[in-house]
Amino acid sequence: MASLRGASPKLRNYFRDNYIPQICEALLCGLLVTCPEDPLRYLEKMIITIIQSGLENLLWDMCIDPSLKPKIRRLSETYLEQLFGLDDQLVTPELMIKACTFYTGHLIKSHFGGWREVAIPRINQEAIMAEKMNKAIAHCKFKCQKLVFNHWLSYVESHKERLLASLFRLRQIFSIQRQKVILAKWKENARRKCKRREENLILNHELQLRNWKSKATDEKSLGPEQSYSEAVVTKPVEFDISALPQEAITQIFSYLTFRDTIRCGKVNHSWMAMTQSGFLWNAIDFSTVKNIEDKFVVTTLQKWRLNVLRLNFRGCFFRTKTLKAVSHCKNLQELNVSDCQSLTDESMRHISEGCPGVLYLNLSNTTITNRTMRLLPRYFPNLQNLNLAYCRKFTDKGLQYLNLGNGCHKLIYLDLSGCTQISVQGFRNIANSCTGIMHLTINDMPTLTDNCVKVLVEKCLQISTVVFIGSPHISDCAFKALTSCNLKKIRFEGNKRITDACFKYIDKNYPGINHIYMVDCKTLTDSSLKSLSVLKQLTVLNLTNCIRISDAGLRQFLDGSVSVKIRELNLNNCSLVGDPAIVKLSERCTNLHYLSLRNCEHLTDLAIECIANMQSLISIDLSGTSISHEGLALLSRHRKLREVSLSECTNITDMGIRAFCRSSMNLEHLDVSHCSQLSDDIIKAVAIFCTQITSLNIAGCPKITDGGLETLSAKCHYLHILDISGCILLTDQILQDLRVGCKQLRILKMQFCKSISVAAAHKMSSVVQHQEYSSRNPPRWFGYDSDGNRLAETHHRMQLRKKTELLVKDTFSSDEESSDSNLK
Repeated sequence: MASLRGASPKLRNYFRDNYIPQICEALLCGLLVTCPEDPLRYLEKMIITIIQSGLENLLWDMCIDPSLKPKIRRLSETYLEQLFGLDDQLVTPELMIKACTFYTGHLIKSHFGGWREVAIPRINQEAIMAEKMNKAIAHCKFKCQKLVFNHWLSYVESHKERLLASLFRLRQIFSIQRQKVILAKWKENARRKCKRREENLILNHELQLRNWKSKATDEKSLGPEQSYSEAVVTKPVEFDISALPQEAITQIFSYLTFRDTIRCGKVNHSWMAMTQSGFLWNAIDFSTVKNIEDKFVVTTLQKWRLNVLRLNFRGCFFRTKTLKAVSHCKNLQELNVSDCQSLTDESMRHISEGCPGVLYLNLSNTTITNRTMRLLPRYFPNLQNLNLAYCRKFTDKGLQYLNLGNGCHKLIYLDLSGCTQISVQGFRNIANSCTGIMHLTINDMPTLTDNCVKVLVEKCLQISTVVFIGSPHISDCAFKALTSCNLKKIRFEGNKRITDACFKYIDKNYPGINHIYMVDCKTLTDSSLKSLSVLKQLTVLNLTNCIRISDAGLRQFLDGSVSVKIRELNLNNCSLVGDPAIVKLSERCTNLHYLSLRNCEHLTDLAIECIANMQSLISIDLSGTSISHEGLALLSRHRKLREVSLSECTNITDMGIRAFCRSSMNLEHLDVSHCSQLSDDIIKAVAIFCTQITSLNIAGCPKITDGGLETLSAKCHYLHILDISGCILLTDQILQDLRVGCKQLRILKMQFCKSISVAAAHKMSSVVQHQEYSSRNPPRWFGYDSDGNRLAETHHRMQLRKKTELLVKDTFSSDEESSDSNLK
């Protein structure tokens, strides 16, 4: 091979061009690996195969059987070329021999062991196979056992689970059955106790009624000049109130009115000493006393001048000299002289000079002029609350005086209702003088415009409460101007220029607003409710007479975050509101306390059932709805209602009222006026079950008789307000019963009671604080004539609806006045 290195180039090119080294390499590898029995025939066969495949596809392992091909790298094509001396590299024969020897030894080492195992049969193959078979059999048995065990384990576990489920189901069935038995027994016991309680209540009622009748009979026999209480004071006194601690005595007497305190002081010397505590004379209310003498007022003020802090002369007609006596009260802080027609500028001069510490001053409906306005900043530097409602004799210049001297810069509450003489300049003067105003009330002022509000809020940026009632020219512009203030409470009423636009960005302009009263604003639609739904602090919403409000808008309102804190919702006369909105209301409003749905005619007993599930409710108004006695039975499930109004609900019956009263032991206010189908049975139900009632309205119920009111007088001793207008069967007897039984009665309305005489009504007026009486026949809108016969339904409903709307507005106004008084 080495001799070819010195061969001619022609010979060397011949070897290279005809793939002689590659052919020899393939044949040699085949011989080494295959080791055929006949090498010549093997070479002949392989040469034919190479010829058929072509020299271009020649591989070194082409002649090796595929099953015997070794897993080694391919031999480099240059190795045999080097052996034959066809390469151009200068490799010495020694290096080539060494490389070939290493390569051959590596091949023998790699493949000889495998060839030996294939070519030479094993001697102990049977023993090895037997051992392998035993291992395979053992492994198969183990796998079978494992499979069987897994099936058995899964069966046991599933069976155990079924047993546990069956056991749990049996326990559940047993528990349910036991609960059913217990519940049935509890229901039976509760029903028995309820029946026993009702029987005891009825029995006690009959006993109390019998005792009360005997007491009333005895009082009649004593004559008008001697009361029953005077006749029974024959027993010795078992308890002396003077033995109580002084703090307890003072607390007890603090609940008495001025007139009652004076009367108690005339009992004896001990009681006179108890009424001399200075704390009891911190507040004196002369407005509740009728026909009081000027001399007594002057004496009282002079005696307690150092203790008096609050004085109320509302509606009193005293001489100027009497009012001057107020100047002796140097520590006076609150003064109410509203509706005092005898009050003059001269009287106010004396009062202001002697009482520099006044914080609250009510001058509403008086004849004061600019002279009094000039005194306010000079003598009342700490004045915080000023009421000038319906004072029409001062001018814009009088308001300018508020900036004189120290000024009224501490004023936080101002009421200018009915002061139509004030112009834009007057409001500008207020803004310059009283920049700290927080609560502004301007009612009954048709001359109020947007410009007045704009000039006011330019400097009064702390306004948090605005009340504009009877101001039809206020529009969205005024609402927009108020965005510079931090409003908490707004109230508009009877305004047709307020639209949905004012609420469009209310969450950004008034994020802290919590009271919204938009009464009789008929241009508001569901869009306003959608805008209000994002207010997180809103607690009171009144949309009375907003007739465009519907279920869709109310549901959008309740879907927002406002439903979490809302506690008072008034939807009176929103006739488009129906059951879907009330169902949503019961689901979302968990803190709602007061709900008014007067004249929402589309409500059915389904809505009443949802209302009964609202356990947070304490007051509900369903007047003018189609609620039936079945609905009242559903409403009786609530058990926590304190105020219920069912006026004009013509579908309710005595049975429904009785079922409701049976479970409403805490009821304090009940209004069933203009339910002409009701009779004395409801009075008996109220007297038996609702003894804590303080207000009862049965106006327009012509079937009520003296017997029903007698029962009421015998049991309901906490009654404060009673309206029996239109009860044509009542006579003078009920007034005597009320005087004996209802000692705490304060307001009595007896309009259109033809059977009650003028003399009896006049006598009753001295007992109550407020009384309304007329002996005329009931008007047509009551729905019946003077004999109790029903009139035409259409005329009755139309007239009653108008009257109801007026009552709603009056009630709303009174509620607002009470809240304002609490604020003051």
